[in-house]
Amino acid sequence: MQDAIITFPIFGENFALDIPRWFTIFGFRIHFYGVILGLGLVMGAIYAFVRAKDYDLTQDNVLDILLFTVPIAIVFSRLYYVAGSLDIYLRDPLRIITGIRSGGLTIYGVVLGAVIGAWLCSRVKKIPFLTILDIGACGLLIGQAIGRWGNFVNRELFGIPTDVPWRMGLNWGGETLYVHPTFLYEALWNTVGLILIHLYSKKVGRKYNGQIFVMYLGWYGLGRTWVEALRDPSQNMLIGTVSVNMLVAIGCVIGAVLINVFMMKRIKKAEEV
Repeated sequence: MQDAIITFPIFGENFALDIPRWFTIFGFRIHFYGVILGLGLVMGAIYAFVRAKDYDLTQDNVLDILLFTVPIAIVFSRLYYVAGSLDIYLRDPLRIITGIRSGGLTIYGVVLGAVIGAWLCSRVKKIPFLTILDIGACGLLIGQAIGRWGNFVNRELFGIPTDVPWRMGLNWGGETLYVHPTFLYEALWNTVGLILIHLYSKKVGRKYNGQIFVMYLGWYGLGRTWVEALRDPSQNMLIGTVSVNMLVAIGCVIGAVLINVFMMKRIKKAEEV
């Protein structure tokens, strides 16, 4: 499956992509997955550097934030993924480290690790914790929107079989499976969310510290919920027949709505006093 020819019938019968998953430099294999994730990280970091003043931070503050959050986010991203296939990694523990070059990271692990890293940074560098979360929210969306193309190159995290006009074909062994291009759905959803949340933060501004991050959780959780419903169950961590990621996504949406309603009521009450 990882070497399947990718087709999109909407672009015509002769449209086909045989995208390599890696290239070599001096005999060392470099996976496009890692390059794409690295690009997402760099673009998210650039965004944070540019917006630093809007959050009363310096670019040195942003650098400190990155140094704390990125390594911890990567570690937790990998651990979250490994937890879903623990039997495989118990048989080959070294693969926990070596396998990261060709895939096997999770966004909810990234978010959890980033929050922990943000908390540690706030304690050590005396930067407001919620401000760190806010400036990182759009950076996360940038990284996710770009990073999903790494899944495309790896032919992974595709959806269930479908006959919709924009379906993606995976051809291998002379047979073609047509599926929902869920990587594309999520990339587009994250891009739209980035634009909306960015404009809100620029034009309206935060009503309370942490609001931008809460908006991120709600937006991404909402999109991830319907994307998970279209994803191949064999590629998910399951509790019974329910995707763990879907449960987490639904929890993020509910949590974001409750937090925002509570905080807005609190602000309104304070203004009336």
